[in-house]
Amino acid sequence: MTAAAGVTRWALKLEYDGTGFVGWQRQANGVSVQQVLEQAAARLNHGTAVASIVAGRTDAGVHAAGQVAHIDLPVGYAARKVRDALNFHMKPHPVVVLRAAEVAAEWNARFDANRRRYRYCILNRRSRPALLQNRVWHVGAPLNADAMHAAAQSLLGRHDFTSFRAAACQAKSPLRTLDRLEIAREGDIVVVTTEARSFLHHQVRNMVGTLRLVGDGTWPAERVAAALESRNRAAAGPTAPADGLTLMEVGYPDDPFG
Repeated sequence: MTAAAGVTRWALKLEYDGTGFVGWQRQANGVSVQQVLEQAAARLNHGTAVASIVAGRTDAGVHAAGQVAHIDLPVGYAARKVRDALNFHMKPHPVVVLRAAEVAAEWNARFDANRRRYRYCILNRRSRPALLQNRVWHVGAPLNADAMHAAAQSLLGRHDFTSFRAAACQAKSPLRTLDRLEIAREGDIVVVTTEARSFLHHQVRNMVGTLRLVGDGTWPAERVAAALESRNRAAAGPTAPADGLTLMEVGYPDDPFG
């Protein structure tokens, strides 16, 4: 999609709490992040609908600290005005624009992205979360983060990730290149950091759900590699809850936000 004449294309860096949303994408039932953004953008477009394209269509309950989308608005706005006006009109929803940057008419938030980084947080203690409610997966049984990290390294590189792909995934190919998958303990929280050009639907949550089985001793580490090789979703572990997942960053060859 290329911007039409008389409009400016804006790249937007977004932060949102996914709790209570049906996900990024508009749905028949419930409020989506896309809906909130596009309704606010229409206020800057004389009430006319504005379409948005996003780098990653996050699921219900998934958060973002560095989501990127683009929209087209009439010429004449300054970046600060775009950011502040959108933030004003998106109240009281927990969605904000962190940065707005003018980009070329053919720039595309989804197809120009070459890197996506996610973080998944597991609260690993007996007591349930209070301050971190809806932001972590609470696992009471002790987890060995070092064992999880060691097992995770078998998933790095280019593979057929059918075993970690949602049944509803619409990607044409299950082949993906996983560039980074690190697991480390930070106090009571086991932090999973993963990075790739793109991910399959539920791939991150399915990898985390599988590696948790290594962490609590249910699986030996080598079973993760065997699950990958089987190319069978039933061979891998369960899908981790959405709460602990956050899209941290979307990368571009030429960062529009400088």
